[in-house]
Amino acid sequence: MCAEPGCAEPGEFRAPPLEGTGFTGDGPPQFRWLCLDHVRAFNSGYNFFAGMSPDEIHDAQRPLAGWERETRAFNATGGADRPPRWADFADPLDAIGARFRDRMKDRAERQDGRPLSGKDREALKTLELEVDSDRMALRKRYSELVRRYHPDRNGGDRSHEARLQRVIEAYQQLKGSPAFA
Repeated sequence: MCAEPGCAEPGEFRAPPLEGTGFTGDGPPQFRWLCLDHVRAFNSGYNFFAGMSPDEIHDAQRPLAGWERETRAFNATGGADRPPRWADFADPLDAIGARFRDRMKDRAERQDGRPLSGKDREALKTLELEVDSDRMALRKRYSELVRRYHPDRNGGDRSHEARLQRVIEAYQQLKGSPAFA
C-alpha cells in the first residue's frame, strides 16, 4: 500500500525515507513505497539546489564538479582497530582477507580455469613466471633465458649448460600443457 496517509493505492514506486525517521546509515535504507500519483508529487517537489546560492549552483553544475576534491585517506592498519560491520559475515573464500593473494597463488588452476599440474608449477618456477602468465609471456621469458644461458652467447662458456637444459625442458612442458593451449 502507498505510504502516504489516507491513500489506498498500491505502493509500486520507491522513494527515500522521510527526514528524521531515525535511519542510521548502517544497512540498506528503509524506502517508502508510493503510488504513481504520490511519487510524481514527490519528484516534482524535489529540488537538489534548494538552499544554494547562485554561485554554489554554478559550481555544482560544472562538468568536473566534485572530481577535484580529495578522497578520505584510509588508515594504515586497514581498519583493524575498528573493523566494518560487514566483517561479521562469513567469507568462505577469504576474498576479503589479506591472505587472498597468497591463496590465489596456491590454487590448483589459473584464474581462467585452466588446470596446472605439479610439473607445470615446477616449470613455471624454473622459468621464473607467475601462475597467471600467458603464452606470450612464456615465449618471451624462454627467449630471454636461452639467450642468457646459451654457450654461443656466452663466448663458449658451458658452465650454464645444465641450467639451459632445465629451461628448455620447462618450456617444452609448458608449451604442451593445456594451461597454455
